[in-house]
Amino acid sequence: MSAPTAPRATPEPCPTPAAPPPVAPAATTSAPIPAPAPARRPALDWRLRFAALSLIWGFSFLLIKVGTDAYAPFQVTLGRLIAGTAVLAVVMAVKRERLPRSARTWGHLAVAAFFLNALPFSLFAYAELSIPSTLAGICNATSPLWGMALSLVALSEDRPTRRRVAGLGLGFLGVLTVLGAWQGFSGLDFSGTAMALLASLSYPVGWIYVRRTLAGSGASTLALTGSQLFLGTVQLAVVTPLFTSVPGNFPIVPTLAVVALGALGTGLAVLLQYGLVNEVGPTTAQMVTYFIPVIATAAGVAVLGERLSWNTPVGALVVLAGAALTQNRRRA
Repeated sequence: MSAPTAPRATPEPCPTPAAPPPVAPAATTSAPIPAPAPARRPALDWRLRFAALSLIWGFSFLLIKVGTDAYAPFQVTLGRLIAGTAVLAVVMAVKRERLPRSARTWGHLAVAAFFLNALPFSLFAYAELSIPSTLAGICNATSPLWGMALSLVALSEDRPTRRRVAGLGLGFLGVLTVLGAWQGFSGLDFSGTAMALLASLSYPVGWIYVRRTLAGSGASTLALTGSQLFLGTVQLAVVTPLFTSVPGNFPIVPTLAVVALGALGTGLAVLLQYGLVNEVGPTTAQMVTYFIPVIATAAGVAVLGERLSWNTPVGALVVLAGAALTQNRRRA
């Protein structure tokens, strides 16, 4: 993922506006000197970091649910963005990253922050007031399907193939299975489900916008992401007081859930993904998408005691199979 380019569709808590530059190849020499020392490897194997990222993002829907038990959805989102921005700000300070200087770049980042952070984070928080976290996590898995459908219209280089169209159709059948279409959607909260699906649609809209406007901006991925999260925080800081009042108390468990949601699910998760893309490439790194709904479902059932009918996991598997097909591309 030359100059930074936008990543392909990734799951819910992924707000990265531009892909990191490729790792430079080792220098070669013709002189008979000892081989240079190998590059220092990360302390943790990439598989362990991949597993950690899957768990963090999978549990994010549970943390949203716990947070909304005590706080308004906008407050949960604002707390999440503050904590996530703080983590990236510390890392940027340590690495002495420079913020973007172009006003045009900041303008594009503000739009990206709305579609990739402020809007979907808030929609998921509102959705989980009326739907279980398991359903929210499964709705999030439709992002690659939305992304494929939108890219066929908005990106001229993305051409439809039989495999990708079949994946889109299969994913749509999976969504209908999750929602229990043959039962007339009985017992389904339409507003909550619609908000979760709109949140999932918001991500590819933001990704396509970023791909068109910020690719090749010259700034590092870390600087762009930190700036984007900061702008998302400002947007929520303006909106939240208009619709909520200051909480009268701060219960320990919901408060910790919101802090963890931001510090881990937004801040640390971005850094983990950044490292994975650099080390194993975007194709392998984005496979985390297919573990998130599984973990979200298991967490919702085991920790929150949410009920699970047979069509939910079956439909989720069909959605993931369809999403996998839409992401398949022939190699050059």
